[in-house]
Amino acid sequence: MKQLREVDTIEPLKQAYQFSWFDWFCLWYPPGWLILFNRHWQRYNSDSDGWNWLEYLLFLIPGGFYVALLIRWLRLGCRLPRPQNEQFDLSYQQHFSEEILAPIIKHYFRAQLHETENLPATESFIVAMNHAGMCFPWDFLSLGYLLSNTQPGWVLQPLADVSLFEHPWLIWWLPPGWAKVMGGVRAEMNDFEQAVEQKTILLYAPEGLRGPSKGWQKRHQLETFDLSFMRLSEVSSIPILPVVCMGNEYLHSWAFNIKSLARRLQLPFLPLSPLMFIFLLFPSMGVWAARSKLDYYIQPVYKTPVIESSPGKVRSRFYQQAQELRDKMQSIIAMKLG
Repeated sequence: MKQLREVDTIEPLKQAYQFSWFDWFCLWYPPGWLILFNRHWQRYNSDSDGWNWLEYLLFLIPGGFYVALLIRWLRLGCRLPRPQNEQFDLSYQQHFSEEILAPIIKHYFRAQLHETENLPATESFIVAMNHAGMCFPWDFLSLGYLLSNTQPGWVLQPLADVSLFEHPWLIWWLPPGWAKVMGGVRAEMNDFEQAVEQKTILLYAPEGLRGPSKGWQKRHQLETFDLSFMRLSEVSSIPILPVVCMGNEYLHSWAFNIKSLARRLQLPFLPLSPLMFIFLLFPSMGVWAARSKLDYYIQPVYKTPVIESSPGKVRSRFYQQAQELRDKMQSIIAMKLG
């Protein structure tokens, strides 16, 4: 994994991105959230292939995104946008967090941390959180923002499915390489291990894609946990911080996953809900989510016990430990639901 850019590359505060009346309008109007993401990127990065003002305005009218997409495709010579940067940029992550995420998380999702006395003092650990919503991962972005503000010295990186880095739809929505620049770690073992070696705090969904894709009927039910984070925790002697998120199940209410069609389109999931009819008219709403209060309950640090096992029993031991942690988090969800 490439080293982080030096923090001293952050531009002076007086040059920071300033919200205009148009930005506040975009924050209020759901199809405009994608404009905010891209305009902020263009403030700090050279992006000749990016969206322009005519195309931004088309986002705001029904069906206009498709016209904007065609115009941009023709403008680029009938090719995909070229990536400008594909490494983690800590300075840009901080700018984006303070200038774009802050007003959304504080005033729209109203996210809060609870039981913060359970936060560890170490600078490296794995955050294991339940993931839901079948939409843009606002539950993880909000948690990352809250943790980084609780302890400014912490470096946080979310583990993300490979499709979030290279799917053609996302390349058109967001600048190519955006997920990597923001600190995203591909959900592959080598990248996983390298991120832990960098002394980062890794935001991890042990349910994998089964979490956000489980649909409305199972919104409060945790799926089977993967084993990889248990193995990595033991091998690297890195603790696991369980976090229970309440409210992320309402980020996209009444959504059901069309698994067969999602596989054909090579998407991690394909939700069907009343909101999808609006989304067809305004595809720029792909980074939006319904308003929901996100509450995060920090649990005591979980340390994997080092137990001597025969090679044939190691996997079953990790599986048992992962499901024990899942059962504990499930019981907390049940208690919070009353």
